[in-house]
Amino acid sequence: MKLQGKVALVTGASRGIGRAIALELARNGVKRLLLVARDRVQLAAVAQEVRALGVEAVPLAVDLTDPAAIQITIAQAWRDRGPFHLLINCAGIAHQTPFLQSKLPQVQDEVALNLMGMYAITRSVARRMAARSEGTIVNVSSLMGKIAAPTMSTYSATKFAILGFTQALRGELAKHNIRVVALLPTLTDTDMARRLQLFRGVMPVTPETVAKSLIKGLKRGSSEILVGWQSHLAVWCQRLAPGLLDWILRLAAPNSKLNRWAFGSRQ
Repeated sequence: MKLQGKVALVTGASRGIGRAIALELARNGVKRLLLVARDRVQLAAVAQEVRALGVEAVPLAVDLTDPAAIQITIAQAWRDRGPFHLLINCAGIAHQTPFLQSKLPQVQDEVALNLMGMYAITRSVARRMAARSEGTIVNVSSLMGKIAAPTMSTYSATKFAILGFTQALRGELAKHNIRVVALLPTLTDTDMARRLQLFRGVMPVTPETVAKSLIKGLKRGSSEILVGWQSHLAVWCQRLAPGLLDWILRLAAPNSKLNRWAFGSRQ
């Protein structure tokens, strides 16, 4: 995919991976960036960073758990700032909690944003892309979308669902000349991860590393972009020795005595 002169919309753009992706897109010549998140102040700050790189930035403060707000925002943005060539679904939240101590409101919170919010905005944008027979959609899953982890059951479930959703859309939307890509970062050094009780032996990558990997993958035409050597090693281990990987995950899992950590905030 050629990025020069394109219009891109990035959700979760106020911090972490979303912010890094927005800035990397700006460095790679996109014409306009629409930045979606809930926090107006943080969005405005990222928009200023994008503009400093010579790219038009449009902050759009919207709650992605509100389907009506999504429909209105996308319709107005497409009319006034579109059409969009690239949608990157990066917004998400995670609660790290042992399953037996999990609370239903937290589960609903993760599903509402990570899965249903992504579904709603993708449907709104994809219909418009299909009418023009052009577009690329990137759904940010996770290494936990391939390998589930103890204490992260709901987060892993949403990331597995995102990967399945992406694979299904890839087949459905190909006839409309829409590419659908999965981005699967390993643990990344973001505000969310800093409040995470880390798994032993896992070394976080930077958001900038994830963003650069995405750009390289888009230019190569990759359908899945796995980030980090540990991710590649874990996936190969799962294929060749799944029992060994299960043992390693149990060994590396956080101390069960510290059994309730919530981390991250909506982006």
